[in-house]
Amino acid sequence: MRDRLILLPGWGLGVSPLEPLAAALQGLDEHLQVQVEPLPALESSDLDDWLDELDATLPDNAWLGGWSLGGMLASELAARRGERCCGLLTLASNPCFVAHDGWPSAMPAETFDAFLAGCHADSQVTLKRFGLLCAKGAEDPRGLSRLLLGGAPHTPSGVLMPGLELLAQLDTRAALQAYRGPQLHLFAGLDGLVPAEAAGDLLALLPDVEIGLIEQAGHAFLLEDPHGIAGAIQAFLHECVDD
Repeated sequence: MRDRLILLPGWGLGVSPLEPLAAALQGLDEHLQVQVEPLPALESSDLDDWLDELDATLPDNAWLGGWSLGGMLASELAARRGERCCGLLTLASNPCFVAHDGWPSAMPAETFDAFLAGCHADSQVTLKRFGLLCAKGAEDPRGLSRLLLGGAPHTPSGVLMPGLELLAQLDTRAALQAYRGPQLHLFAGLDGLVPAEAAGDLLALLPDVEIGLIEQAGHAFLLEDPHGIAGAIQAFLHECVDD
C-alpha cells in the first residue's frame, strides 16, 4: 500500500489540526490515500499498550507519520513493523520530549512537571496553555491557538493524563535507528515545545535520513502552511517511490 499514508495527531488536540494537511496532500496526488487516525483513548501510559492498539487498528504496509506525540508513536510503530511499514515521516516531533542528560534539546523537566501537575489539577486549563504554546512562533498566535482549541475534542482527564505520562517517558532514538525504511523529519525554527536544536541533534544521530528545519514557524506549522508542508512530504514520497 505504497499509496496510503496514515497520520497520527499530537496530544490533546484531536485530529482536526492534521485535516488541512491531509486535504492538501490529496490535492497534490489523487492516488494517495491519506488517513488521519485518532490516538488511542487509553487509561494506560505503557508504550506497549499504545503500540498494540495502534498495530491492531491501523492498516499494514502503509506510510506512517505524525505530529508531535503522534510522530513519536509512528516512529515506534515503524520500528515494530519493520518491512511492513513503507516509510516514516514526523512533524515537530522530538525523539525525547523531556530533556535529560542524553538528550538536552527538549523541554526542561521542571517545566514538564509543572505541566503534568497542572493537567492533574485542571486538564482544560492546561490544554488551553498547551494550545498557546503550540501557536507560539506563528504569525497570528492567538488566532491559531483559538483554531487549535476550537477543534479539540472534550477528552476526560483520565485519558489526557496517561498521554502526557507517555510523552514524558518516550525515547524514540533506538526505534529511529532500528527502522531501515525511508525517513523524513521536519522541525520548526520558532517551536515553543520542541527546540530547533533537536533537528541538528537528530541529524547527528541519523546522518542518512532527511531532516528539515522550517525557520519562521512554530509547533503548529502544519496548520499554518499545510500546502507548503504537503509539498515537502509529496516530494519525499515520490523520491522514495522512484528509488
